[in-house]
Amino acid sequence: MLSKALLRLGASAARHPWRVIAAWLVAAMLAVLAAVAFGGRNADAMTAPGLDSQRAAELIERAGTGQEGMTAQVVVTPLDGAATFFDHDGARTALTRLQTEVKRLPHVLGTSDPAGALDAGGDTAVRGDTAVRGGLVSADGRIAVVRVQYPDQSRLSAEDLDALVDLGDRLRAELPLRIEMGGSLFYAFSDPDGGASELIGLLAAAAILFLAFGSLVAVALPIGMAVFGLTVGVATMTVLAGVTDVPTFAPVLGSMVGLGVGIDYALFVLARHREYLARGLDPREAAGRAVATAGRPVVFAGGTVVVSILGLAVANVPFMTVGGVAVSIVVLIMVVASVTLLPAFLGAAGPRLARAGRIGRIGRALQTRKPGRPARRRDQAAGTAHAAGWRRWIGHVSRHPVPYAVGAAGLLLTATLPVLGLRVGLPDDGSLPHSRTERRAYDLVAEGFGPGTNGPLVIAADPTGDPGVLDRLVATVAADPGIASVAPAHIDRATGIATLVVFPTTGPQDKATADTIARLRTDVLPAAIGHGPARAHVGGAAASLSDVGRRTSQRLPVFVAAVLAMSFLLLMLVFRSVLVPLKAVLLNLLSIGAAYGIMVAVFQWGWGGALIGLEATVPIVSFIPMFLFAILFGLSMDYEVFLLSRVREEYLRTGDNGTAIVEGVSRTARIITSAALIMVAVFLSFAVAEDPSSKMFGLGLATAIFIDATVVRMVLVPATMTLLGRTNWWLPKWLDRMLPGGPVGTDDTDAESTGEAPRPRLIDR
Repeated sequence: MLSKALLRLGASAARHPWRVIAAWLVAAMLAVLAAVAFGGRNADAMTAPGLDSQRAAELIERAGTGQEGMTAQVVVTPLDGAATFFDHDGARTALTRLQTEVKRLPHVLGTSDPAGALDAGGDTAVRGDTAVRGGLVSADGRIAVVRVQYPDQSRLSAEDLDALVDLGDRLRAELPLRIEMGGSLFYAFSDPDGGASELIGLLAAAAILFLAFGSLVAVALPIGMAVFGLTVGVATMTVLAGVTDVPTFAPVLGSMVGLGVGIDYALFVLARHREYLARGLDPREAAGRAVATAGRPVVFAGGTVVVSILGLAVANVPFMTVGGVAVSIVVLIMVVASVTLLPAFLGAAGPRLARAGRIGRIGRALQTRKPGRPARRRDQAAGTAHAAGWRRWIGHVSRHPVPYAVGAAGLLLTATLPVLGLRVGLPDDGSLPHSRTERRAYDLVAEGFGPGTNGPLVIAADPTGDPGVLDRLVATVAADPGIASVAPAHIDRATGIATLVVFPTTGPQDKATADTIARLRTDVLPAAIGHGPARAHVGGAAASLSDVGRRTSQRLPVFVAAVLAMSFLLLMLVFRSVLVPLKAVLLNLLSIGAAYGIMVAVFQWGWGGALIGLEATVPIVSFIPMFLFAILFGLSMDYEVFLLSRVREEYLRTGDNGTAIVEGVSRTARIITSAALIMVAVFLSFAVAEDPSSKMFGLGLATAIFIDATVVRMVLVPATMTLLGRTNWWLPKWLDRMLPGGPVGTDDTDAESTGEAPRPRLIDR
């Protein structure tokens, strides 16, 4: 049985702690070395099979136009506010020098030539018209754009971005120009701002652990385990990036979820370990029994998280599937660390964990101290006082289940209402703070050329068998009301494939841009091509992201149904009940829906956005709702498993549903709230990052966990379980015979690990 295997594993690790710790050190070093030797860099392939934008990308790649590679843009304006590039020779000379220096950078395939366009005619009017029509200089002559073409990302590195940034820093001091930069090169190789967030999250977790346990040793062990696991997990993710494209958000999300679940899992095992120490057990035996009892819910909870995240595969969006696999690896490593490395730490710590540290004893003594009482008895009294407070609260809720159930459910449903206005998209450089050069470049381009210039579309056409189709395409596309301009077509001589760069009238985040893309595909392009053999597809970053957003929205109901079904079956196996997993599924849906609603209110409506450094409203990133559902559903199940495992134990011990609810919830409430506070602190530390996607992940996860650990676990769960009574544990007899294993806390192994006499199952037929 699982509990017996965990008992042996935990006890063995506690008896030989230094061997296990050394093995983890070796594993961490090997993982880091493998990441250095074989790892790759994260890349965002925001495409999926069968999408129109993917077909456009395939045509562009066949044509070899270079537009499939990375790009950057250098946006400049004279420092003299009255000067323009049309009439200021010094500014134009500086622009020429800047173009020349950028062309000399390593791996640069070429640049646009605004200075050459300015010099193409004989007088100012002609020169200005030529430059403006090429989209290189704004109509007022104040802003010029040098577009820089690089090869594909596999041939580049962060050194290419550093070279461009260093050149800009040097030229700012030498030229009479304001120089700003942006483009996909920055998106791919800018260092993520998750390092500071991870440190803030760890410090916050340490503070909460100290308040919970009052011991520096108890603080160090969960954090040390989480750091070990995160090191191995992120290094493994880097190795995976050498094999396939791992999205850039995966390391940040993996760190966020890994720290949260790692410290949480360690907290539950550590709390049970201290219970056994308080009973007078030897530290090594206590560690083994703690892993056997708390470790089993850890395994099931971690399995639920992994199952939920791997369910992303049903979306059929490769970068989401790979990102889910990467995050799942981190969660699995944290589960393994919780049942191997942590008991080794507990065995090495010995009896020091049986008492609080000096500062912790002072704090607890202020609450419960009586003269002459030993330190261990004072600690036990403090824990009993906390449990008594929760017992009174849960008893109060259980005596008034209807108003609490209705009120809490109504509150969560109200918070869910903003979801009706959910709009997906992708925050671009316009969502970054003004301190970033990418944001300043974005604003200059929008000011000089219109908002659509920041999100150009690329129409790839294969005119095979219809030589006149290109002229019709240019004319019909240019006539569309959502298109501001069409750049001259580029035709590849070898393949005959043509590419048109098209600039919408609206920005890449605007719903109108998505409408324009849809209209081009359904009306404009078919009208130009007719029924001939030629074909054309709309691509570019804006189109790709719009397509991915539409596909994820279409697949979300299927994904939700798959995750709910898998989680229901897993919980039914764990608790041998039909109504307990059904209730868990419904309550978790409420907390996740409320988190979605709060995200819409903050990011789309701007409510409280300044508190997390959000400078402008943005749409919800297209893939985040699906990712959040997977992660949040799994994490919510963590608390469900931990709480109901204890309720189940009490039910089997007493046979009384009401007593089991009050005792089970009150005994786990302090640990669950501490664990939730740790997760909320870790996730909120990412909500203050500069990147809007990190903000969304951080705020969404923190909000859902807070709601789940307070409103759901401490109000809705006891209220609904009280209303259901003994039917909580109802399971048809025929179904019980079909299910393998037994519920948590019902077999001899569990009894052996807890030191209690085994009791028969009390499942209503």
